[in-house]
Amino acid sequence: MGDFKTLTDIVRLAQANLDKGDWDYLVGAADTEASLRRNRSALESWVFLPRILQDVSKVNTATQLLGQTLRIPVVLPPIGSIQAFTEQGGSAVAKAADEFGVLHILSSSCAPDFETVAQEVPGPRVYQLYLSGDQAWLDDQIERTIASGYVGFCLTADTQVYSRRERDLMKGYVPMQARTATGTMLDPGGVNYQSTMSWDLVAHIKEKFDIPLIVKGVMNPEDAKRCVDVGVDVVYVSNHGGRQLDHTLACIDALPGVVEAVDGRIPVVVDGGFMRGADVIKGLCLGATAVGMGRFEALAAAAGGVPAMLRALSILEREIQISLALTGVTNVADLHPGLLVRDQPLRPSHVLSAFPLLEEGY
Repeated sequence: MGDFKTLTDIVRLAQANLDKGDWDYLVGAADTEASLRRNRSALESWVFLPRILQDVSKVNTATQLLGQTLRIPVVLPPIGSIQAFTEQGGSAVAKAADEFGVLHILSSSCAPDFETVAQEVPGPRVYQLYLSGDQAWLDDQIERTIASGYVGFCLTADTQVYSRRERDLMKGYVPMQARTATGTMLDPGGVNYQSTMSWDLVAHIKEKFDIPLIVKGVMNPEDAKRCVDVGVDVVYVSNHGGRQLDHTLACIDALPGVVEAVDGRIPVVVDGGFMRGADVIKGLCLGATAVGMGRFEALAAAAGGVPAMLRALSILEREIQISLALTGVTNVADLHPGLLVRDQPLRPSHVLSAFPLLEEGY
């Protein structure tokens, strides 16, 4: 399971291992899937303007986030129903992240639950919670998160309501997390607490609890500024992989405005279409501290659980090292916007256009 030569091999095996419903859930998005395509197209529109004659015999890919040293500047984001892609679910991702040395954000909409994962797998990680109860319920969840040893707490702010995903609707596919009241963000009485989230809730968390707070789903610079003002510890730029609001700006294109608004006061994480080492370098050039790679995570998990995820991360690390050196930079902390310019994508982009050899039958 862990002897792949390329990331393309991993994607091919993931597709072979998954049934049509789970595959479409993984690669699909909301409505027309324009946000998904735009994420990838924008990444392919940013191209390198490298420097030469720099001594890059040694490169450093490590970075710091939430007091943790990441071996590469990558975060494995929260994925609902990750147990559809690997039998051990969130525990498998936690094991791979801990063994390799990156940060994992565990979704509340997956199995096992966050306390079980904390007991089964040592190592720092963040817990992401969808609201399915009132403030007292939330407070209890955060207290248990802290007691379980999580190094951060994440609120996802772009899921006020669950989107329409036509791939799923047309075949009657129901994601695992949507088969429970918690998964649909409704409590047993039918209340959608996720839609009631507000800045007051963020302020309450910061005032009452001593745990770093990540707000995920930030796209607008004004929201980024407000995150800083209310004490948020990490701003996470994301359009949910195109799975929520259709026709949003690509995440990498939203990133510079958010970075400018934050003005170095807190770290910025970004996701949305990032699949390869060069993509990670682009995100860091535009100001991100780390890059979330959700579909990458799920594809690797589906290809063979923990061994495949470790192999995928190793290949990704090598891609990052090569791209870093070939831009003429020795440390990810020294990447900057001057190494990128905009150009036209070479061809129409789609969710897996980072793996062109798939289409050529390799």
